[in-house]
Amino acid sequence: MRLSVTLALMTLGSSAMYVVSVVLPTVQAEFGTARADASLPYTLLMVGFGLGGVLMGRLADRYGLMTVVMIGAGGLGAGYIGAGLAGNVWVFALVHGVLLGALGSAATFAPLVADASLWFVRRRGIAVAVCASGNYVAGAIWPPVVQHFVGTVGWRPTFIGLGVLCAVVMPLLALLLRPRPPAAAAPATAPAGGAMPSSMPFGLSLNQAQGLLCIAGVACCVAMSMPQVHIVAYCTDLGYGAARGAEMLSLMLACGIVSRLVSGAICDRIGGLRTLLLGSVLQGIALLLFLPFDGLVSLYLVSALFGLFQGGIVPSYAIIVREHFPPHEAGARVGMVLMCTLFGMALGGWMSGKVFDLTGSYEAAFVNGIAWNLLNGGIVAWLLWRVTARRRHGPPSEAVAGR
Repeated sequence: MRLSVTLALMTLGSSAMYVVSVVLPTVQAEFGTARADASLPYTLLMVGFGLGGVLMGRLADRYGLMTVVMIGAGGLGAGYIGAGLAGNVWVFALVHGVLLGALGSAATFAPLVADASLWFVRRRGIAVAVCASGNYVAGAIWPPVVQHFVGTVGWRPTFIGLGVLCAVVMPLLALLLRPRPPAAAAPATAPAGGAMPSSMPFGLSLNQAQGLLCIAGVACCVAMSMPQVHIVAYCTDLGYGAARGAEMLSLMLACGIVSRLVSGAICDRIGGLRTLLLGSVLQGIALLLFLPFDGLVSLYLVSALFGLFQGGIVPSYAIIVREHFPPHEAGARVGMVLMCTLFGMALGGWMSGKVFDLTGSYEAAFVNGIAWNLLNGGIVAWLLWRVTARRRHGPPSEAVAGR
């Protein structure tokens, strides 16, 4: 029951990051801005999403998940209505960063993922994957729905309607999340990857290990953001229209749901690091496929492959944190790593728009994404090598399991 509620909340709470992608061409036309400036609301949304995730993770550790979700309901309700009433792109962008990002979507991402990791042990990977799939369920549901209402009633009434929906439904769901997770008080158990929560994850200090995961999170999501943020605009520029781009985004994220569930099952067998490395390699392959194929049918196929290949990447970070870091710090540390993945999405979304403005095409933006993806894969491969080497030779005595 709890997992179903978190899935529904994630689906509602993650809507903002897809709605803004769908209305990007319309907002650009109404406010008369460049593509990079029109991408700014998404960038600020993701920055606020990331920063708010750290704060909301700490609040969830201290006060419980229900309180945090109530805050998110208020942020999303006020944010959608405020964005629908915005008079210029700067107000529109600020509302996305503060209300929809930091106080809204942030409350329904990292805290929910961390909470799911604390309620499950033997099937932790698939549980976290189900929870995190709400992010992609949102991506599968909201783009075509929003595109329909934007085309029929306009983007402003659509935003206001979404605000009312979130303000009414989310508090009702939050009431079901009152119980606190028992895992922080339970003894540590070894996951499928063979590691134990430790004061020296990967043989590094806590801050060093956290820092490397954060860099990896930025890198993978700069690469990930290129198709997710710009596929609607890309299809518009190719002459296929925004509706076709919205369908590709929906298809991409629907396939991401399948990917997240399959990756969760894989994670229960091979551990978070190996699952993350597998996802990174496959995401790089999908990005390469966007370069030679720009026909309508081929873009549908490549979009589906991209969703299938990269959907398990972000949830793997939550599993890695739960496997290698002290469990009582799960909310804050998962929030920190996921903040960096969102910073990567924000940076990549803006960077791709800027590259487009400079070059007039998205080809260089895809190449840029591939380079960032290589950085992510290199970090994850090195961490996996350290874990394997330590298991072979034995950890140092100061690494106390479960500390």
